[in-house]
Amino acid sequence: MGKYIPYIIIIACLVATFFMYNRQLGAIPLLTLAAYLFYLGAKQAISLKKSK
Repeated sequence: MGKYIPYIIIIACLVATFFMYNRQLGAIPLLTLAAYLFYLGAKQAISLKKSK
């Protein structure tokens, strides 16, 4: 189940963007998705740096 959590979060943000875009609130899930992807990238960069 742990492998699927990032995919579930990304899909949930995309679905939220789709439904909130008509109400002029599409930026909220996109900012959340950007922050989450930044977190994943930073986490991966730190793990790569530690492995060297």
